[in-house]
Amino acid sequence: MYTLGLKCRECGRKYPKDVLYVCEYCFGPLEVEYDYAQIKKVLSKEKISHRPKNIWRYSELLPLDKPPTDGLHSGYTPLIKAENLGKVFGVKKLYIKDDSVCHPTLSFKDRVVAVALSKTKEFGFDTVACASTGNLAHSVSAQARVAGLKGIIFIPADLEMSKIVSSLVYRPTVVAVEGNYDEVNRLCAEIATKYRWAFVNINIRPYYAEGSKTYAFEIIEQLGWQVPENIVVPVAGGSLISKIWKAIKEFRQLGLIGEGKTKIYAAQAQGCAPVITAVKEESEIIRPVRPKTIAKSLAIGNPADGYYAVKTVKESGGWAEEANDEEIIDGIKLLAQTEGIFTETAGGVTVAVTKKLIEQGRINKNESLVISITGNGLKTQEALSGKIGEVVRIKPNLKSFEEKIKL
Repeated sequence: MYTLGLKCRECGRKYPKDVLYVCEYCFGPLEVEYDYAQIKKVLSKEKISHRPKNIWRYSELLPLDKPPTDGLHSGYTPLIKAENLGKVFGVKKLYIKDDSVCHPTLSFKDRVVAVALSKTKEFGFDTVACASTGNLAHSVSAQARVAGLKGIIFIPADLEMSKIVSSLVYRPTVVAVEGNYDEVNRLCAEIATKYRWAFVNINIRPYYAEGSKTYAFEIIEQLGWQVPENIVVPVAGGSLISKIWKAIKEFRQLGLIGEGKTKIYAAQAQGCAPVITAVKEESEIIRPVRPKTIAKSLAIGNPADGYYAVKTVKESGGWAEEANDEEIIDGIKLLAQTEGIFTETAGGVTVAVTKKLIEQGRINKNESLVISITGNGLKTQEALSGKIGEVVRIKPNLKSFEEKIKL
């Protein structure tokens, strides 16, 4: 509706609204460009507040030319004041943005897929596909079924069985590739050049990625149209963290928020931390790694938007930190046992990294802080096997109960 076209993020060359994702001159990634002058004339806090509580309440800042057809139940997830966890960390204004609930497939990927599928229909595709480490596979599988599109899902063959089952139940074509995510993604890029399929995170990526902005739009609105002073974000491909930064700048440009400062922190697993390495080495070069971590949803060794993730951290004045597998498990348990939120391994990463950043003094305990939780723990139960205690077995009588349970 208010989309001007696509624009190269590197050289600035402009392109029409089409199925394009790489600049043909400098090979930089393409991004959606909006007519902010016109949006400013029609969009207001009051107008947003009277709309349905889903991602489309921010429709002027999303890349559709027609009314949305999909994802009408995605978005507006809870922003929780985390009193108990705040006491543990010594932070009074601690919030959890919980995308592990209220979405159809219990992860933030439902935001980006909703945008991608609506755009897919605008372009006239009948088949939607993706390369995924799990959550995206679930979302594409489910939403494609509702949208009446054929779904084809490509995943690493060593993905957790619970994640495979959570895709298969929707009856897409699931292809398990004997390789890591980066190898899966390269294969999908080849397939996308030959078959007329809408790969949400490849040839539809410029539009798909815009859905991530709604995560930040909601945080700001739920904080009373204030930006948080700190936000910790898990990094896989790097799109979410960079789009959060874009969202803040867009709201500011439109006059919906003031000039408050937000420091953005990148969180990765120690076994797959190319963005963290680049930040700490003060480098703009992302050196690919071969992932080795229980946080498989973050196991992207060559992140497509890694450079922009690093740029976001630097521009915002934030930092980057990693968590090892043991710390990830501890983070999952800590969040569950303080706030009653069961997060997947990516959430364990953000909680563990937040703890480190506070202990390092990088996050001021007197400032507002948002921890990003992007997926539900039911998706990665295998990671907790043998690490959370056991049930107490008793016989069906009072004596057995009192022998085993010490009150």
